[in-house]
Amino acid sequence: MQKVSFFKSIHVKLVLIYILLILLALQIIGIYFARELERNLKSNFQDSIFQRVDLMQYSLREEILKERDESMPKLEESLKSIVMEFSTGLRDVSNGDILEIRVIDDRQRILATSELENQNLIGQRSNTDLVRRAISAETLFDIIKLDNKTRNRVWVLANPIRAGAGPDDEIIGVLYIEANIESVFEQMNDINQIFLGGTAMSLVITIFLGILVARTITQPIADMRKQAQAMAKGNYSRKVRVYGTDEIGQLAITFNHLTNRLQEAQSTTEAERRKLDSVLSNMTDGVIATDRKGRIILINDPALELLHISRDITLGRPIASVLGIDQEYSFEDLIHMNDAVNLNFSTADAPYILRANFSVIQKETGFINGLITVLHDITEQEKIEMDRREFVSNVSHELRTPLTTMRSYLEALADGAWKDENIAPTFLNVTQTETERMIRLVNDLLQLSRMDSSDYELNKDIVLFNSFFNRIIDRFEMSKSDKVQFERLFPETSFYVEIDTDKITQVIDNIISNAIKYSPDGGNIRFGFTGQEDMLKVMISDDGMGIPKENVGRIFDRFYRVDRARARSMGGTGLGLAIAREMIEAHGGKIWAESEEGQGTTIFFTLPYDADEFGEAGEWE
Repeated sequence: MQKVSFFKSIHVKLVLIYILLILLALQIIGIYFARELERNLKSNFQDSIFQRVDLMQYSLREEILKERDESMPKLEESLKSIVMEFSTGLRDVSNGDILEIRVIDDRQRILATSELENQNLIGQRSNTDLVRRAISAETLFDIIKLDNKTRNRVWVLANPIRAGAGPDDEIIGVLYIEANIESVFEQMNDINQIFLGGTAMSLVITIFLGILVARTITQPIADMRKQAQAMAKGNYSRKVRVYGTDEIGQLAITFNHLTNRLQEAQSTTEAERRKLDSVLSNMTDGVIATDRKGRIILINDPALELLHISRDITLGRPIASVLGIDQEYSFEDLIHMNDAVNLNFSTADAPYILRANFSVIQKETGFINGLITVLHDITEQEKIEMDRREFVSNVSHELRTPLTTMRSYLEALADGAWKDENIAPTFLNVTQTETERMIRLVNDLLQLSRMDSSDYELNKDIVLFNSFFNRIIDRFEMSKSDKVQFERLFPETSFYVEIDTDKITQVIDNIISNAIKYSPDGGNIRFGFTGQEDMLKVMISDDGMGIPKENVGRIFDRFYRVDRARARSMGGTGLGLAIAREMIEAHGGKIWAESEEGQGTTIFFTLPYDADEFGEAGEWE
């Protein structure tokens, strides 16, 4: 998982939000405090002056309206003394911030001033705009302006002087006052500096407390994040520490409970997965699963073996392509396929057929998630079915031939041929021959049927194979033609084997009979056996016509004949070698043939024997 950068972490965000909220609150408080402080300081400063202005206005009004004679001081001198007196008093009240007091009549002529340097302005017209506005508007005006010399802020007041105490009385003059209000702003700046210092100190404390508070929130979250990362890697042993019983603590408890439930679910899922893997691995059938687009997402080992492909080249490929049916069917066709599909991978050398059954993986809503395909190897079934059909056909053919012959001769006899003493015996002899042939065929079939049954048992005895084999050959040698010679290639060592003598006698009789039938005049038939490890290998070889190479492997099949016409004329049923194979295999041995066309045929079969218990192995050439 990607590491969270410092500035993107929730810890820093919480602290920053906390600090920004405090800053915003302090800013609002500071603005409100500075504005109210300025208003109060200015109001207190102005009120302290207004308290004396009313009394000064009364004195000035009385002095201006007083009728004068020669014995009395001039108006300017009287007003000057009043202004100087009140100027001194106002300086005491305002801490010496009164700069100048002027008395101006209604024609804007300066009558008196408290500033000694401006005494020359007495009698001159005032060019102050504030005075002109106060006279014309008959109301009080005040402004704060910047002094050009000292660059200090000065509060200027122009208050009309009325002839009476009523608001509608005539304006007889203006009281003009200039006061240095810079001290008020300096005081306000000092207070603001104190406020800023306190703000900075509170921010430091706020940051420290914010880090601690944010840590109490982010620490459990960080623990849960680490636990989530561990869970993503499959580690469910970690637990989130519970720091309290608040919402974060409840979340931590819930997270630990979730971890336990996930661990249980993971264990259950893993157990089910192992069961499924075990089932899929031990199934004899192949299983293939696809996604909703038909691409293979799962295939078990039996399916890989059945298809003779590797897992790497199958995953992600379309299933129709892997099964080799993409030319006939699309994935949509397979989804709606109700019947099984046979996959024919047969070659010229060997048959190989698979059967594929398709099942759709579907949700309850009807949405198709994919397809499950089960593969069965039906090669043996198909081969058995073909053998069964061929067997039925062969039996029918073998029975129909003698029956047809017999019917023809019996019909001839019924039509009167029995009266002919020359023909009737011949017809009866043919009928008897065909009947015996049918009896042999039925007996062979019954014997094969018994050997195919599960309750077939062998009556085994321990015999000296040397003598046993000699007795069978001697029996044939007494009845054979002088034109065929027997050659025995026996070892001097005695071999004892445990066999069913009747069954092995029948096997050897059948092989020798075939060898005599197909041996030409002057031909030799060779007999031999030798011990090889835990098997006794027996050989019977002739100099007959031989068997084509492509037919050698099939001479032990039921009803199989290399030359059907010749074999039938010699009285064979085509089941002798098939019966011999069943009997040899019932003893735990094998039988096979080696032949070359025109060079003769050699039949080999093996029988189990214990060299330590029954004898030593010999050699034959």
